[in-house]
Amino acid sequence: MKEFRAFILRGNVIDLAVAVVIGAAFGAIVTSLVEDIMTPLLGLLGIPDFSTWTIGVGEAEIRVGVFLNALLSILLIAAAIFFLIVNPVQRLQEMRAAEEDVAEPEPVTGPSEMELLTQIRDELRSRST
Repeated sequence: MKEFRAFILRGNVIDLAVAVVIGAAFGAIVTSLVEDIMTPLLGLLGIPDFSTWTIGVGEAEIRVGVFLNALLSILLIAAAIFFLIVNPVQRLQEMRAAEEDVAEPEPVTGPSEMELLTQIRDELRSRST
């Protein structure tokens, strides 16, 4: 029981649990964006709802339209994630990297160790004469 408690309380397990919960909530937001906003806008562009398109094969019914809607939905989800999250985050990271490059001064390079020793030697020689 003690080992199980240690396992559960490790940071990475808790972080993973939080990530799953946030991911599920984020998935609901993206799904709503696609289904409630983007898909109706596609209807305005003349792209129909394919869900009623079926092909009868004997007594079976192949729902091609449902598959096409799912395919269109995944493309819209990917586009929404790319343009609303991935692209802005990449720009933000590039801006931060550029700021860090500007903020860091160039390291001051002085004489090498050999040059310093040579200077010390020469100074000591000039003092002794």
